[in-house]
Amino acid sequence: MTYSAQDGIDPFLNPVDAALAGIAINIQLPPSLHDKATGRYEAVSTYAEREGSPLKNRVIRFYPQGSMRIDATISNRGTDDEYDLDIVAELFLTGQETPDEVLDLLFQALKDYPTAKAVERQTRCVTIRYADGMHLDVSPAERTEGTPERQSSIFHADPGQSPSRHYRVAMNAWGFCDWYCDRTPLERRFADAFSRRFNDVYGIEVRADAEVDEVPEQVPLVVKNTATVALQLLKRFRNILYAETSGRIPPSVMMSCFAGHAAAPGTSLSDMVIRQARMIARAIRAASSNGKKLAVSNPIFPDDCFTDRWPESVAQQNEFATALDDLADGIEYLKRNDVTLEDLQDWLRERFGSHVVSRSIRQLNDRLGRAVRNSEQSYTPRGGVYVPSAPKLVGIGTAASAAAPAAARPHTFMGGRWE
Repeated sequence: MTYSAQDGIDPFLNPVDAALAGIAINIQLPPSLHDKATGRYEAVSTYAEREGSPLKNRVIRFYPQGSMRIDATISNRGTDDEYDLDIVAELFLTGQETPDEVLDLLFQALKDYPTAKAVERQTRCVTIRYADGMHLDVSPAERTEGTPERQSSIFHADPGQSPSRHYRVAMNAWGFCDWYCDRTPLERRFADAFSRRFNDVYGIEVRADAEVDEVPEQVPLVVKNTATVALQLLKRFRNILYAETSGRIPPSVMMSCFAGHAAAPGTSLSDMVIRQARMIARAIRAASSNGKKLAVSNPIFPDDCFTDRWPESVAQQNEFATALDDLADGIEYLKRNDVTLEDLQDWLRERFGSHVVSRSIRQLNDRLGRAVRNSEQSYTPRGGVYVPSAPKLVGIGTAASAAAPAAARPHTFMGGRWE
């Protein structure tokens, strides 16, 4: 059978791609929590408009935005069991309310939400936290009349700052997600393979596409492509990189914008991770060379700035660019050289988190063990063979470990460190 670029590439036919895809599967919103997210999204909308609520008859619509709508949600920053989901609450307002008044209005409508562990009023949203680690960020918005669909203003009001420093923020999250989805079409061969492995890990059946304005079904068959899975991996890399940082980190929406621009159906997963990482790093270095901070805007609405709160300095963005180049250099090295499975997983753990990588490698080993018992084998695109009983992956063998004596470990590798 002849496949077109639009069909994509099965990521499980290449050792490095298979390792990355396994990590991506293990950072997805689990099916059990996805079902809860759908119910909670609907329940919060209903609760906000309940009888006696200050928002009674004042909600136009609730809709998902960002990672929630493009199906790129992953486990939260530095953890493996927390997930944040973004919602826009489009409200009827007079246009005279101050930003803090709008946020306080939404907070008053949701502060006693019955199943929440906590409800917190933030600078641009109200956060509803649940005991299982999930939280919903609900951002109030006012539609801008006479503009494209759902172009709106959201509200910035830091409770610790003077009202004179509060302001409206132009945004069109809905239009951006449409742009992203148009640029990242389904790659069926990639999606079929990813879906089969996802279902194998979670033991679920593939379900149909979601209704408009509902949380997208967590079903790779109908929504996955290399650009989105690579984006999830880069977000996970960012989360681990900044796990001990208390300040703001590179925003997901900025990274999603680069992923949309980088999308190229028919690209392998590892090459797409490299492509996105290099693209962001180049843009940062171009800005830094002129002594400027990176500026990235919504491609369908330039007034919607994705980098208005990060980076805070040229030095801060350069640190991220260096980390991205290190990641891309490392993946390129893995693709070119023979690396033992042990060394591969050590390198991946440092960049994507020990628990997630260990779990994905264990799943890979389980599958390879079953393949041995069933006398099966898998082939790499160049004809290399996975040998399930071997402690390494044939096709990326032993050159990396042979490059330095065993006594030299731990040793540096592409700016990182083998453990």
